[in-house]
Order: sequence, then C-alpha cells, then structure tokens
Amino acid sequence: MKLAVFGSTGSVGRHIVAQARAEGHVVTGFSRGQATEPEFSPDALVQGDVLDPEAVAKAVAGQDAVLVALGAGRKGGVRASGTANVIAAMKRHGVRRLVCQSTLGAGESVGNLNFFWKHVMFGMLLRPAYADHQAQECLVRDSGLDWTIVRPAAFTDGPVGGEYIHGFANDARNLSLDVSRADVARFMLEQLESTTYIHDAPGLSYALAA
Repeated sequence: MKLAVFGSTGSVGRHIVAQARAEGHVVTGFSRGQATEPEFSPDALVQGDVLDPEAVAKAVAGQDAVLVALGAGRKGGVRASGTANVIAAMKRHGVRRLVCQSTLGAGESVGNLNFFWKHVMFGMLLRPAYADHQAQECLVRDSGLDWTIVRPAAFTDGPVGGEYIHGFANDARNLSLDVSRADVARFMLEQLESTTYIHDAPGLSYALAA
C-alpha cells in the first residue's frame, strides 16, 4: 500500500515508518523535520506544518491510507487541528482509510484508568493534551471516513513483539496501563489489513502479570 504517516518523526510515527517499510509498503512521511536514523526514514518526505492545509493535502494525494500519530507533548491544539486538516485532505483526494492514534482514557475508555492516570495525569498535568485527544476523536468519528481510533496506554521504549491485549471492555482492570511504542505501531499497521475495528476505538495495553 501507499501510506501517508503524519507525525512520522515522533516517538510512535518513526516506528510506523520503519515497520511499514519492512512490510513492503511505500511510505510518505509528513513532519516538520527529518529522521536522522536511516531505518526510520520514509520513502518520501513532505516537510511542513500539519496546521497548513495545503502542505497536508500534498502528502495525502495519491495514498491508499493515512496513519496519524501526531504529538505535542503536554500541549494541546495540534492533534485536533492537524487531524481536521488530514480529514479534509482525505475527502479532497478520495482517500478513505484512516488509522488515528489517540490515548487510553479518552471517551468511554476513561473507565480503564486508575486513580493516578484519571485524576493526576489527565486531570491536572496533561489536561490540555487530554482535551486535544478528546476533540481529535470527535473529528475522526464525524469524518464519514473508514476510520479506526487506536487508544494506547502509556508508552514505553520496549521492543516490538509484546503480548498486548486490545478491544477490552471499558471497565477492564487487568491492565498494566503501558505498551511499547513499537507495539502501538504494529497494531496500527495491522488495522490496514483488518475490518475488525472500522468505526471503533479499541484500547491497547499489556495485561497485568499473573
């Protein structure tokens, strides 16, 4: 497939790029900067600001699917606004399949969080980022595209290949509330070959150790 990856030099996006290329996909990255390590470099790169609609449209044109892994640290304002431009570009160029990385705790999955994540992290320290993800998800749900929202737990730097669980109930408590960035990328790419979670927002986490 021909894929556009937004946030391609971010902590998840770079893994998406590397794994997608290893699987034989042709990857166009979109980012303000360029990957410094060859293994994380896309086949083509569109450098620009995701808040610039024309730059976004340039990256989307001619693609089979789009993966969004936008990040802005603790700040808000980039994920939702950037994703709105991606959605508009996809409609403009007739691209239907969208896989968007959000966060566990958004929407109804707030029931999966423990006290620390619900009230300290998202309730105080990461409140702008959390609100941005909530707005981003609303845009994706209302897009009319063939979308999947992936809600990963807290990121780790572990390797690909962990035994993550996904699509669990919104009150599930058997979760470690973490997952490696590499496994998030793997799961997002798996959605391109699957219809299981179209118009759905599965959570993603490792299970608690027995």
